[in-house]
Amino acid sequence: MIENARIKISTARMPAMMTIILPVVLSLGLAGCGGKPKGVMTPVALTAQTPKTSQVDMLVATTRQPSGDPATLFSGERDVNTFMTDVSVSIPPDSVRKPGTVQWPRKLPPNPATDFAVTRVRELDTLADGKAWFRQHSVGGHTFVFVHGFNNRYEDSVFRLAQIIHDSGAQTTPILFTWPSRANVFEYNYDKESTNYSRTALEDTLRILADAPDVKDITILAHSVGTWLTMESLRQMGIRDGNVPSKIQNVILASPDIDLDVFAKQWVEMGKKKPKFTIFVSQDDRALALSSFISGDVSRLGAIDPSKEPYRTDLEKSGITAIDLTKVETDDGLHHGKFAESPEIVQLIGQRLIKGQTLTDSNISVGTGIAAVVAGTARGVGNVAATTLSAPVSIIENPRPTKKRQVVGDTLSEDQPKPLVIN
Repeated sequence: MIENARIKISTARMPAMMTIILPVVLSLGLAGCGGKPKGVMTPVALTAQTPKTSQVDMLVATTRQPSGDPATLFSGERDVNTFMTDVSVSIPPDSVRKPGTVQWPRKLPPNPATDFAVTRVRELDTLADGKAWFRQHSVGGHTFVFVHGFNNRYEDSVFRLAQIIHDSGAQTTPILFTWPSRANVFEYNYDKESTNYSRTALEDTLRILADAPDVKDITILAHSVGTWLTMESLRQMGIRDGNVPSKIQNVILASPDIDLDVFAKQWVEMGKKKPKFTIFVSQDDRALALSSFISGDVSRLGAIDPSKEPYRTDLEKSGITAIDLTKVETDDGLHHGKFAESPEIVQLIGQRLIKGQTLTDSNISVGTGIAAVVAGTARGVGNVAATTLSAPVSIIENPRPTKKRQVVGDTLSEDQPKPLVIN
């Protein structure tokens, strides 16, 4: 009888599962058919006949295993070492590309006049090499660290960071931390475990940056599963030192694929002194819907509605700015990459967050260029910013079909929704 009951439950979940999984698989499949060639890391030379292009120089740190092939550099497998590489990417003129897009070559080698193209790859052997690279490329000491999400090849994250830096106009030094992803929609669990594998390496990378005298401030932008990795690394720093280094001033979590309960714990364990946090959320994010489904129907931070209570009050008290991108239209079928594919949002990141300015309802206006998609929802849909970091706050999950409890002092009692206390 029990087995029969299990079969019934499983069968009952099948329609919902297929409703979630099919759009995700189809979207990823269509993206793959769109012309992403494998092996674009072989540098190409710019000639006198090449139209004027933009160059983005970045330092790439990775826990991926070397592939042994200069066309790919690194695979999706894990390595015990952290490798550093100096990479330069050429971006074609804006007249031949749409802002917010990565212009993948249709054939190899890439044509810099029309395609994103790697123009330099140089392996850095020592930490001293990395410090020398930073001194050479420092932009006023402002540093931007990007941590990619699920289903990314090495070159995917390289091109994405180049696009974000170029389209945002950010005056900052770009650092990419790329962890071992097998770039397969069916390898979600492997990718998630790879973030756990890489959290100390990211922590070490951030410590090196924070300790460098040439670094004035650090902004971290993490996407999807990469937000888990980022929060875990910051949490480790908080546990070891009692707080996150003061040079880490801004943390941006785009479509954060994090269990709400877990996020609350990570937040507390970072310590009392925290960076300014901004989260980009979207209730139509299909990738997060799938993640929630396979994680036991637990809501993800990136899918909340920040206008609804208790989220609005909790976010305000905790000092977290939430920007709702649900109404933003992009070509991303998953609705999971809006932060990078909407030109207005990318410019917002570059113009305000990287400069250390906190976003509030009052400064999201027509002047930002995103009035139609964000400012119009700022007061009605819940873009919120904090005024205090010290007040205790709870992030409370939507009601679940489980026992309800409340915090009374430091204990839990029954009869109220389960809160997650954040100090």
